[in-house]
Amino acid sequence: MNLSHMTQLAIRYLGDQSRTNSTVNRLSAYREYAPSDIEASVYEPALCLILQGSKTATTGDQTVTLSPGKALLVSHALPVVSRITKASASEPYLSFVLFLDVQLIRSLYEQVADLPPPDEQVRSLSVAPAEASWFAPFLRYIELMDNPLDAKVLGPSILREIHYRLLLSSIGQNLRNLLVADSYASRVAKAIGQLRAEYRSPLRVSELAKIAAMSESSFHKHFKDVTGTTPLQFQKDLRLIEAKVLLTQTGHAVSDAAFAVGYESPAHFSRDYSRRYGRAPSADASRY
Repeated sequence: MNLSHMTQLAIRYLGDQSRTNSTVNRLSAYREYAPSDIEASVYEPALCLILQGSKTATTGDQTVTLSPGKALLVSHALPVVSRITKASASEPYLSFVLFLDVQLIRSLYEQVADLPPPDEQVRSLSVAPAEASWFAPFLRYIELMDNPLDAKVLGPSILREIHYRLLLSSIGQNLRNLLVADSYASRVAKAIGQLRAEYRSPLRVSELAKIAAMSESSFHKHFKDVTGTTPLQFQKDLRLIEAKVLLTQTGHAVSDAAFAVGYESPAHFSRDYSRRYGRAPSADASRY
């Protein structure tokens, strides 16, 4: 695996930017020149390959460390708290991210139906060293940025190959759980979609269980198997991520941010925020 070649491609395509969406569908490159503060965001289904530097990422009760040559695979939308831990001007943090197409994964169901059944309790976030099987087409996909016509004509077939190779890889068990539209993983994904749309509203687990076509007890179990957390904590994480944006990027007052994301008590909001991010929301508000 030629990680140095991919690193040079990332540097060339980024130019003087910290992030770029390339001419190739679903592909982005990222760079940071220094260790970061705590960041919080919702990770969409994606493959992230670390080229330089390192970072940590936490979702639910799971924390992973990412270093060069390591890949992060996310199969469901997840609230993640992360921090770049190693980066410098001479050797910045660099990564390529490919946002996955769940419908493309499901379109491969008949072709890969004979695969060994995946572990239904595998988490939505997994980390493993890059494997040659999917690294090679991933590199070819990145190289399409040099030729927009090649990207248009050849890109879809290479993208399909990457998804197929990931399904067969050691890191891809969580994707195999999405192959069947009515699998537990797919049904939990529907509930996550509803949670994201209605995160400001009071949590009604019975409604989420109905969307997932499960009993409440079964829904709780499978939701935690997939996400590593409970529906209540998942909703709380979504609220805190949005509140962080309101405080740091739009200048909301702490109480206004609390009410905007669905909290009824600013004091309760401040406790949750401080526990999650290690500092009071007023400290983030003052940085605006």
